[in-house]
Amino acid sequence: MPRVLLPDVAYGATAVRPGWHDLPPAVRDRIADALHGPITAARVATGGFTRTFAAVLETADGDRAFVKAAPDDDPAARWYAREAAITAALPPEVSAARPRWTFSAGGHVVLGLDAIDGRVPALPWSAADLAAALHAWRVASQALSPPPAALAGDELPTLAEILRADLSWWTEILAGRAPMPSGPGWLARRVPELAALEQGLPALSRGPGMLHGDLRIDNVLVDTDGRAWLCDWTWPCRGAAWFDTVTLLITAYASGLDADALLEPWQAPAGGVDGALAALAGYWMVRAGGPATSASPHSRQHHRFSGRAALSWLAARRGWPVDDLGAVEQA
Repeated sequence: MPRVLLPDVAYGATAVRPGWHDLPPAVRDRIADALHGPITAARVATGGFTRTFAAVLETADGDRAFVKAAPDDDPAARWYAREAAITAALPPEVSAARPRWTFSAGGHVVLGLDAIDGRVPALPWSAADLAAALHAWRVASQALSPPPAALAGDELPTLAEILRADLSWWTEILAGRAPMPSGPGWLARRVPELAALEQGLPALSRGPGMLHGDLRIDNVLVDTDGRAWLCDWTWPCRGAAWFDTVTLLITAYASGLDADALLEPWQAPAGGVDGALAALAGYWMVRAGGPATSASPHSRQHHRFSGRAALSWLAARRGWPVDDLGAVEQA
């Protein structure tokens, strides 16, 4: 069991976003019209890894909405339009904010969602917060297997397709098409094994359900009643529900918890879990070595922390040496 491993910056404090008055007047006026009154309070979201506007807005009459806004030429504008369509079609059992409206104004795409009075869970995970998050995902995964007709179209990619296209970095490294990421000295000797694990993952990841596709701690909110809400439904895909559970439990492993015991009820194949951890570790470790991004000054620390935690859990599962911090030992 690892000791607690924490990121440099808490996940509830990773974003650098514009304020309410930084939006163009035409955008502010249209949002005020949608909320039927002038905005009297704006609480900007401090979590996440984009620089676009996101805040809980409130009027004098107490009407509230969680509002996202991005310039038309920002990739996030497409994400918000997609999120509106997906969340509108989610079954009622899925614990997620639903869209109130979406529109274009002042060169921006704007999405208004139900406001959730919640917080991003802190690390290390508390037992109550993690249980609430796992319960929310369990209920959602059951309601989405199979997904409703409105979400089951051919445009929904499969997890296997995503894995082959975006999560095969050890294979790329083995072939000399990507640089070796920074890591323990012995890591290079494990690349063939890591590549084999990720190459076997697509066949093991197939399933009848719809996944969230980006289920991690900063996409969870816990409300004042202790209920967990799943946020940012931008990257759903078709596949086995246990994959999203693995991505969520990486931070549980980093919290010193028995992630394998927490995963057991999901009946995930051992090779699939190891393949998922290998693929995710490769993706995050390679990205951690990239240049600084404009999205968030803390993006690379998120990648380093996540890659280290995924590799550490994988090493523990496969009997590789680990130190008492849960990080893989230097050879």
